[in-house]
Amino acid sequence: MGWPFGPYETVLGIILLMTIPLQRLLTRDEPGMRVPLSELLEEIKEKGYKWHISIFVVMYVFKAFIDQHNEAIKPRVGGFTHYVHGLEGGFTLWVQETFRNGVLSDVLSFHYLFVYLFLIWFSPMYYILCRDEVMADKAVLNYFVAYVLAVPLYLFFNIEVTSSFLPGMDALMYHRSWNLFFFTEADPLDNGVPSLHMGIPLGLLAINRLHVKGLGIEMREWRHREFDLFVLANVPIYLFSIQYLGIHWISDVVPGAMLAIICALFAHNMQPKLRSLRENGLTSLIPARKVAYTSALFSLIGASILLAVVVDGPGTDEDAPTMRVGPGDVNLDVIEVHSLWHPADVEIRNVGDESVEVLIIHRDEVEGHAKGGVIEWPSLSDYDVHLLEPGDSLNQQVETPSIFDGHFVLVTNQGGSGIGEVRITIEYVDGSLLWSAIISSIPAFAITGLVIGGLFFSEDEVGEKIANE
Repeated sequence: MGWPFGPYETVLGIILLMTIPLQRLLTRDEPGMRVPLSELLEEIKEKGYKWHISIFVVMYVFKAFIDQHNEAIKPRVGGFTHYVHGLEGGFTLWVQETFRNGVLSDVLSFHYLFVYLFLIWFSPMYYILCRDEVMADKAVLNYFVAYVLAVPLYLFFNIEVTSSFLPGMDALMYHRSWNLFFFTEADPLDNGVPSLHMGIPLGLLAINRLHVKGLGIEMREWRHREFDLFVLANVPIYLFSIQYLGIHWISDVVPGAMLAIICALFAHNMQPKLRSLRENGLTSLIPARKVAYTSALFSLIGASILLAVVVDGPGTDEDAPTMRVGPGDVNLDVIEVHSLWHPADVEIRNVGDESVEVLIIHRDEVEGHAKGGVIEWPSLSDYDVHLLEPGDSLNQQVETPSIFDGHFVLVTNQGGSGIGEVRITIEYVDGSLLWSAIISSIPAFAITGLVIGGLFFSEDEVGEKIANE
């Protein structure tokens, strides 16, 4: 009998089981830091932690809302993976080929999913259980703000995972029968920039250092030093695994680090204002005039760039590939369920110099063919496979009459040499979501403007507060 739970349910179960034991381990020398479980509900009520818990529900809905836009607007924004590939070449392929090992692949695949979700959940829960409401606030803000900052990049700067673009690069985590459905439902596979697997832990580390600096102590004196070391230890593991597993480019890490800095500065400065809402009301959230102007200016410039430069811009070049396959490679793209009544219009164009084989197939029929990070093409030969010569295209409508009717576009190069290149364009009925995608991106520009404005006009803000007292 097989394991009855999927990756998400399994990982969530382990996370919940480990939360209390790990918090108790990290606080073994300071039992006074611990909230007794019998007092936990009272602690949540007294410290106003209800919104911390609500954030996880809000983020689940918000992410689903953003994901609905990602593929729907893609025909209007295209992709930029070929630029990244031109910049850094195949370094990540060297990483995978040099260190490839079955056990290492299993360990890093589990770590990639588990520790990321664990940090998101455990960080605020650890501080709640340690009676530190200030850091609990900042940890929740780190998670929420990091994703908000990533929205315009996720929606308008599509970067495919390395395993979809580097010939010979295997999707060691995605193309496994146990992981396949979870990742193809939760990850559009083109949200390379920024890497939140780097951004969120780096943001938390930056917040910790800003907090310690504010306390006027050394990091080694901080009572949460062991937890900080736990987060710090996972950063180099992530830096390696996101290259090794066929997910991120090196270039994806840079925006992730920049996002972490902006997020940390915003969370550190916003937290006391949020705590003062009960006494001062919404006026405590109003920034100084120059800071507000800077935020508005960033919002206007950011939205203008998206509309004037990115939409129908260089990413939509019809000759640029969105997927590349080397000899024997089998890559996939996802046809999502956006409507139960309107089909998705799929176009697959061979924009390279090598012939490729293409198969549009229901996702349920692929599971048994995905093994060890590789999709076995010979076992799929009985399906409706199309051969596309250079310059050929395949246009097909795909019906999705239920929410379980997701499909995959499988592309392979079964030739002995050369690199196959295709451009996959999928048009959904809700392609008009462009304007709500722009609106959803504005908070990221506004937050960035608030942080930049706060750095340049902090004295002005202090002066205004003094003048108003």
